[in-house]
Amino acid sequence: MAKVVYSENLRREYERLYKEMVYEESRFSQIDALTDTLLEHKERYENVAETLGIPWYFVAVIHNMESSMRFDRHLHNGDSLEQRTIHVPAGRPKRGNPPFSWEESAIDALKLRRVERVGEWSLGRILYEIEAYNGWGYRLYHKHVLSPYLWSWSGHYSCGKYIYDGTWSDTAKSKQCGAAVLLRRLEERGEISLLSATDEKGLFLAADEKEPYFFYSDSSEEEVKRLQRFLNTFAGVALRIDGIPGPKTSAAVKKLFGYYLKGDSRGE
Repeated sequence: MAKVVYSENLRREYERLYKEMVYEESRFSQIDALTDTLLEHKERYENVAETLGIPWYFVAVIHNMESSMRFDRHLHNGDSLEQRTIHVPAGRPKRGNPPFSWEESAIDALKLRRVERVGEWSLGRILYEIEAYNGWGYRLYHKHVLSPYLWSWSGHYSCGKYIYDGTWSDTAKSKQCGAAVLLRRLEERGEISLLSATDEKGLFLAADEKEPYFFYSDSSEEEVKRLQRFLNTFAGVALRIDGIPGPKTSAAVKKLFGYYLKGDSRGE
């Protein structure tokens, strides 16, 4: 399959989509549960990541997409570790004898994609490498659908997917949580920092966005979602867009503008 070359325009697109992303509200508890499970296995992901000089959370979200975080499956494609891979890429790992350890197979899968050569792991590059891992079919041949491998369970994706290798359906819908969604939730929970390392130059920011004035509250308001989207355009801010002007939104306002929302006791 043809390869999509990483570029400045592509970086900006990935960063904009990540910042504008809103979860499917009905999926939020599942997203949080998956995030908990990723964190439970963080040490195993770190061991593989350190060997290759890549971020642990890249390994983690790929593991969820390829084998639902099962440690008895190949990271290449979810085949059983009891034998070499059967599906594409078949016959992996080429060296060693089955059954393979998860770590042994994971390192082989990631080296096959040459991720150890990436070097620069900015937000845009991470999302690019994740999409590349799954393949460029969506971007090249079905441009009306953003890859569910990244965006499923968010407002960026509704339906359309490959149901088999090379077989497309406009009506099929991914049942998995997209990798970008899990990364965003990890960042919201303070486990990783992607937006803080993002260069703001050239990023999307609507010309008519102004600093809104809101009261601190635990009630959801539609207009607050606009505020949260605005705050998320700044480096170091990763808010869940839920419309609640609570402690995290208020803290973000303080970080950027020097004061908490009116009614927040921290500002009194």
